[in-house]
Amino acid sequence: MLSNSFTRRNFASALAPVFSVFGLATLLSGAAEPKRSSAKDEAVRKLNEQGQPADGTQFITPIVEHNGLIYIAGQGAHDSGPAESWKIDAHTATVMDKVKKLVETGGSNMDNIVQLGVFLVKIDDYDGMNKVFKTYFRHGGPARTTVAVAALAGNSLVEINCIAVVTKK
Repeated sequence: MLSNSFTRRNFASALAPVFSVFGLATLLSGAAEPKRSSAKDEAVRKLNEQGQPADGTQFITPIVEHNGLIYIAGQGAHDSGPAESWKIDAHTATVMDKVKKLVETGGSNMDNIVQLGVFLVKIDDYDGMNKVFKTYFRHGGPARTTVAVAALAGNSLVEINCIAVVTKK
């Protein structure tokens, strides 16, 4: 009679909460404990345009490093000429040169950019921006989002930010 009500399923169901409480379910399933990062990897490092630690006086930090990634703040062309002289190809080249310099200063390169955000004042400039953009990514571009916005600071027709994997220390 006792054997009919005492099955392996009933036994396992009764012990499951106990295993869960002690974390034994994870141990028994063979799952490995996740690798812990060192405190150095978890630190957020804010760097200036020269790759030196930022002094804390900047409103916007151009390079932020964390967990093996660098985050590059939005870069614009900041054109001071008359509006009729603004050209998307020139603005895109200026912005991409700035992005490239910051990515390299942060310890990476253009091939290791994993995500990029593009902001255009006029969506009609999309093709012109792309023509210049693809010359910076000869091995294929990163994941990218492009959006049109009402205006950008500094009379720029385009602003770009990105995230890249750090390859050099």
